[in-house]
Amino acid sequence: MNWLLVVAGAVVGAPLRYLTDRAVQARHDSVFPWGTFVVNAAACLVLGVLTGAASVGAASSWLVLLVGPGLCGALSTYSTFSYETLRLVERGWTFLAAANVLASVLVALGAVHLGAELARQLFA
Repeated sequence: MNWLLVVAGAVVGAPLRYLTDRAVQARHDSVFPWGTFVVNAAACLVLGVLTGAASVGAASSWLVLLVGPGLCGALSTYSTFSYETLRLVERGWTFLAAANVLASVLVALGAVHLGAELARQLFA
């Protein structure tokens, strides 16, 4: 029955990804994929908080399944990140494509670390 928790999280995460992506991108008149960048960073931050909370025993196994692979798995979208980066290269925006890759990786790692440390400090 663990798969139901993952599905329940994904039912929230997928529409949240789409709506957030569209709302953010609508506010930027840019070819840079800000919407995807924001949802991936947010998912990494939430996953970091969840991981930090779980590491100190403050998150149950059902919550980890619901929020981790469920919500965050559906909220983050690295397939879209790859596609949008490829499209930037194809359109001649090589610098923006490289910036997207570098910034996405650095922000994702930073968000996970920040979230985990925040949770450890709050729940320890």
